[in-house]
Amino acid sequence: MIPLSVLDLSPVPQGSDAAQSLKNTLDLARHAEKLGFSRYWLAEHHNMPGIASAATAVVIGHVAGGTSTIRVGAGGIMLPNHSPLMVAEAFGTLASLYPGRIDLGLGRAPGTDQLTAHALRRNMNADINSFPNDVVELMSYFRPLEPGQRVRAIPGAGLDVPIWMLGSSLFGAQLAAALGLPYAFASHFAPAEMEGAMQVYRARFEASEQSDKPYVMLGLNVIAAETDEEAQFLFTSLQQAFVNLRTGRAGQLPPPVKGFLDELDPMAKMMLDQALSCAIVGSRETVRRGLKAFVERTGADELMVTAQVYDHAARVRSYEILADVHRQLSEEAAAAAE
Repeated sequence: MIPLSVLDLSPVPQGSDAAQSLKNTLDLARHAEKLGFSRYWLAEHHNMPGIASAATAVVIGHVAGGTSTIRVGAGGIMLPNHSPLMVAEAFGTLASLYPGRIDLGLGRAPGTDQLTAHALRRNMNADINSFPNDVVELMSYFRPLEPGQRVRAIPGAGLDVPIWMLGSSLFGAQLAAALGLPYAFASHFAPAEMEGAMQVYRARFEASEQSDKPYVMLGLNVIAAETDEEAQFLFTSLQQAFVNLRTGRAGQLPPPVKGFLDELDPMAKMMLDQALSCAIVGSRETVRRGLKAFVERTGADELMVTAQVYDHAARVRSYEILADVHRQLSEEAAAAAE
C-alpha cells in the first residue's frame, strides 16, 4: 500500500476555542507519528471561525516541536498572501530548527473571502503570471548562495525544503509538471478535475533537481468508526460545515446530528455528493474496501487523509482504525509480491 499522511485543518468545534483546537492538533500529530503516518500537514485559511491554523508556519513549529520523526508541513501556504522572501525565511527557520522534517506546499487561492484577502494586503490586480513567477522566486531562495547575491533568505539559502504544488484544477497540474515538483490535488473538497489534472501532470512532467519522476498525492476524507452507522453520524459535522460554507454561513464545526440528509433540499444534497465524492465513511471493513478501491482507481502515489470530526477522541479513533486497516493492506500487498 502507498503511504498515508494527515491533513489537519485544526477544527474549532462549536463551544470550543482555538487554544483547545491547537492542543488537539498536537495530540493528533503525536498519535499520527506513533501510528506510522508519513506527514502531518496544516493549511492556511483566514477569517474562518472553524479553522485555527491561520498562522500556518507557527502551528507547524508547534507540531514539529512536539513530535520527533513525522514530517510536518504546509498543505498549503497560500503564496499570493505573502512575499516569497518571507515564506523562504519562515520555512528556512523551520528547516533549521527541525532538519529533514519540513515540507512546503504552495497554493494559488487566497484561502479566504475577497474582503479578507484585501485585509491581508494581497495584490488583487496581479497578472496571471505572478504566481508562477513567485514560485520560481521562492525556490531560488533555497538554492546555495551565489557570489554577489544581494537578496538572501537567512535562514533558507542552501537548505533542503521540499516544495509541493497544490491544486484543484489543471493550472496547478501544469505548473507542477513544468517545474518538476510533486503535486497534491485537493480531491477531498474539489474532486471534479482530479483525473484530468493527474493525466496532465504525469504526461507533461519534466524532471528537476527535486524530482526525477511525477509524484501525486490525493486528498481523501476518511471517517472510520466501529460501525457504518456511527461513522455516517460523525460525517454529518463535515456535511453541515460544507453546506454552511457554501451558503455564506461559515462557522465553527457543528456537532453531528441524526437525519441531517433527510432534511436537506435536493440541490444541497447534490452539492455534497459532488464536493465530497472522495470520501470513505464507515466501519473497519467499509474503510478497507474503500481505501483499496480508491488507490486502485486513481493510481495515486500517496494519500493525504482529513477527518473533520466534532469530538476529538472520535477523530483520533478514526485515524487509529485507518492506520490498522492500512497496515493490514500493506501486509497483504507484501505477501502477494513474494
